Amino acid sequence: MLYGINELKRLVNGIKISADKCYYKTGNKNICIVDDTDEVPLIRFTPFEQYDWINMAFSTRLGGVSKGHLSSLNLGFDRGDKRENVCENYRRVCKAINGNYKNLVLSDQVHSTEVKYVDSSFAAGENLEKKLQCTDGMITNIHGLILATSYADCVPLFFADPVHKAVGSSHSGWRGTVGFIGDKTVKKMKSQFGSRPEDIVCVIGPSICQECYEVSEDVIEEIKKAYPENTWDDIFYYKMNKKYQLDLWAANYHQLILAGLKKENIYVSGFCTCCSSMVLFSHRASGGKRGNLNGFIAISE
Repeated sequence: MLYGINELKRLVNGIKISADKCYYKTGNKNICIVDDTDEVPLIRFTPFEQYDWINMAFSTRLGGVSKGHLSSLNLGFDRGDKRENVCENYRRVCKAINGNYKNLVLSDQVHSTEVKYVDSSFAAGENLEKKLQCTDGMITNIHGLILATSYADCVPLFFADPVHKAVGSSHSGWRGTVGFIGDKTVKKMKSQFGSRPEDIVCVIGPSICQECYEVSEDVIEEIKKAYPENTWDDIFYYKMNKKYQLDLWAANYHQLILAGLKKENIYVSGFCTCCSSMVLFSHRASGGKRGNLNGFIAISE
């Protein structure tokens, strides 16, 4: 059963972050807002509300035309949906965020750590073409371009440099987290725009929480190779039978600290896709029978 807008609001209003989390002091206030001013409800984030030049939103399952387990706002072309349904869903979202759907930048995400600068040549156009291949991170300073990245448990990372007026969006599953795609996005913004890490603001968006994310020992071994030992207690704990609970929010938080971001500029949404699978798509909760959510970030025209 797909829940409606009232349940979405209840879940968002009930978000709490445990006081024992490493990111608690920067994320103890609920930063999520439900924007239901259009027929397509959206999740917005208070840290970006202070910048009137940023247009940023995260989709839910509500407000689209897709059917069955893809209902209703599926934004994945590769989930078995009719292409016309997905295109209509994108058009509806772009109307809700006051953006031009032809200016979407879509990527063929492959759990890589590739981050690219995009300009207007990458815009999807009338037919909503994906013009980026094997790319999981994008940055831009072009007004009106809408960076669109897809999720269904993996971690969305949204970046803004208020000094140089540039934005970025990166898709970080456990492989991207091990590969430090967040750090690579910060470095790309530094090389492309002259961004200073200490100026960058980042929101860690809706994704699977630690209590829902059981992983095997081989994943934890990769985490151990990538992260300093003094962060391990924050990032994972042993469960039983060589199974662990992995906190991707904590891993990305520590990664961004290592990248030079100020802790007060890192915000964790605390909204779990798996716990809230009746309003958000979750790969783990659905056993893979699901659509895609998307994050959208743009510099207003």
